[in-house]
Amino acid sequence: MNRYESTKEIYAKYGVDTDAAIETLKAVSVSLHCWQADDVIGFDHDGGLTGGIQTTGNYPGRATNPDEVFADLDKALSLMPGKKKINVHACYAIFEDGEFVDRDKLEPKHFKPWVDFAKEHGMGLDFNPTFFSHPKVKDGLTLSSPDEETRKFWIEHGKACIRISDYFAKETGIPCVMNIWTGDGFKDIPADRMGPRMRYKESIEAILSEPYDFDKVKPCVESKVFGIGVEAYTVGSAEFTLSFASEHKDKCLPLMDNGHYHPTEVVSDKIPALLCFFPELALHVTRGIRWDSDHVLLVDDETNEIAKEIVRNDALDRVYIALDYFDASINRVSALVTGFRSMQKALLNALCQPNKLLKELQDTNQMSKKMVVMEDCKMLPFGDVWEEYCRQCGVAAGDYYDEIEAYEQTVLSKRK
Repeated sequence: MNRYESTKEIYAKYGVDTDAAIETLKAVSVSLHCWQADDVIGFDHDGGLTGGIQTTGNYPGRATNPDEVFADLDKALSLMPGKKKINVHACYAIFEDGEFVDRDKLEPKHFKPWVDFAKEHGMGLDFNPTFFSHPKVKDGLTLSSPDEETRKFWIEHGKACIRISDYFAKETGIPCVMNIWTGDGFKDIPADRMGPRMRYKESIEAILSEPYDFDKVKPCVESKVFGIGVEAYTVGSAEFTLSFASEHKDKCLPLMDNGHYHPTEVVSDKIPALLCFFPELALHVTRGIRWDSDHVLLVDDETNEIAKEIVRNDALDRVYIALDYFDASINRVSALVTGFRSMQKALLNALCQPNKLLKELQDTNQMSKKMVVMEDCKMLPFGDVWEEYCRQCGVAAGDYYDEIEAYEQTVLSKRK
């Protein structure tokens, strides 16, 4: 008997079918963010990253053009098990033959290479308007600006992104999640907290007035507790975005980024709360150290708990999972691969928990036994299940860094 067959029997004692867990995970999409490849710079401007976010580090080999981004994503995808999507920001528009348009005039044709790349890999695409790194971010504000011209520009950008998301969905045949996030806010205590939020509300409503099929295009609103340069007040707070999504359930979803809350808050606990009220919701899964530092995702406690809450509540088809981190201090292809595999490990581990048994123990007030079973499960031979999953997906369970290192030596190290 090989190790996996033995492991199946161990899990079966807890009522867990590991074969079924593996098959279930094969059908679950995780959206991989393109912006790790080039430190969130994009292709539509020459300047650095501005507007409340930043990357740190200067590891050699950063992608600097579309061909390099696609090459790095291609290499990363080859080392990842499971089903993927690619998450694209609007600043990654690709202009050809000397053409350039500003963000309010973006069209689907500017993202055709992304569609071609997705089709080549049999994947869907997600999308994000880019409300940062642009001269029309006026005094740190976009959709909430008191300046009508500024708001109009960014509303038109949002509408253009709705049309591009619709293009993605139609071309790939897979729904496109389109996330609205801005870094709007103030560095110090504001005199008016409601005014910017009312303008933000009206601006998002104007964006959502652009026609789209909600079955194909999934607009989201994402919150943030504070940002760099907007430490005192963020317009799109958790209360604001959750209330907005609740009021517009027929048009948008709430999106939670687990780096966008106070350090003692956990998104894993918020997932089942929102599932009580929303048919669907979206996540950006990251790893914040002390705050929204967007470190590469690891199989840590909160990542495991996020995955468990999705699985326990039978919500794999109700929660859109996307990754969001960017580390410029390490090999960027390695960052993409390690973070994606970490999310996959957490989901597979959650699928291998005796969730039915644990719920029954809780409902019958057998709390001592529940604690013991939960602790026992931490020592189950999950690594054998992961290895079998990777084998069936045609990738190595471990030792993938050798291939990344070879890619660095032959490709990344030759970039200027």
